[in-house]
Amino acid sequence: MLASSVAAQGMPPKTVGVMQIEEQDVPRIFTLPGRAVAANAAEIRPRVSGIVTELLYEPGQEIARGTPMFRIDDTTYQASVAAAEADLASARAQLTEAESSLRRNQALLGSGTTQAQVESAQATRDQAQAQVSAAEAALVQAQAELDWTTVTSPLDGIASVAEASIGDLVTANQSDAMATITQLDPIEVDMYEPSSRFLSVLDDINDGRLRLNDELRATLTLENGRTYQAVGELIAPGVTVSTSTGSIDTRFRFDNPDKLILPGMFLRGQVELGVTRAILVPQTAASRDKIGQLSAWVVEDGKTSKRDLTADGSYRNQWIVTEGLANGETLVVDGMSGLSEGAEVQTAPVTVDEAGVVRDVAQPEAE
Repeated sequence: MLASSVAAQGMPPKTVGVMQIEEQDVPRIFTLPGRAVAANAAEIRPRVSGIVTELLYEPGQEIARGTPMFRIDDTTYQASVAAAEADLASARAQLTEAESSLRRNQALLGSGTTQAQVESAQATRDQAQAQVSAAEAALVQAQAELDWTTVTSPLDGIASVAEASIGDLVTANQSDAMATITQLDPIEVDMYEPSSRFLSVLDDINDGRLRLNDELRATLTLENGRTYQAVGELIAPGVTVSTSTGSIDTRFRFDNPDKLILPGMFLRGQVELGVTRAILVPQTAASRDKIGQLSAWVVEDGKTSKRDLTADGSYRNQWIVTEGLANGETLVVDGMSGLSEGAEVQTAPVTVDEAGVVRDVAQPEAE
């Protein structure tokens, strides 16, 4: 009715901006919420008991593995090492005497020494050897406990503020940590995907609509909207579904040399699974009705036709349309206001840039 009314009034058809659409390989990218977690974090606890005598590090500074952090009074442990060394020396002297006695008895066997005496001397020598081994083990233990009076960092990372002060009494394997070391480079990010989407991806793979990449990679958007430059690698695919959120937790690892990402930060991750055959439709060229149905206009034989679309996410401000449009059709991307089914229109070729701005196509100059 509108088209006939316009024609009856002698008004020219409305001009709309159009572009030709083509089916193509489109990256399948999912945007997922994420939270940063430390790749490694260690709570520092003493392995021996004693009074803290020195604090050997600066809180908040990066320290290397093996860096001394605390010193515990070592007086009793030095005494234990000295006692263990004395016990070892005594055991070695007894071994020397037992070996000499054994040699004498073996030399006199048959001429004043019986076989029983030789065997007794041999048993004494073996017992002395065992005592030497026990004394050596005791010395190793005593030396280790002496070394443990200097508490060192077990990994490279950032040291927290000390929870133990000089003069505090600490005990071996206590529950309270003396400090914490957190490794920030690399950093890991847990991303959460609804299990329903996971099942949808499996269906697309099985039906041939999605070709997976050989390796899964991820990028990040920080809380301030800035795109993080490093690309993350998958280190732990999710294998369980959370009973509280219904999501699958997948972990990626990112380089973090500037310590920009800190544990606990909320992030937005983009994971590229693979490619799918689809048609890209600018988001400004499509609209949704009250029930959420996505639709767009196409031009056929100079007349408009409305199409209901099935979209599988978005890519660079464009809907990834898998159903509703055909390869090579003419899509209306500008001037959709007031269009009706079957209306006659004039078309003008346009392009849409990555920001969604419609631009006229330059026409060649007439010679």
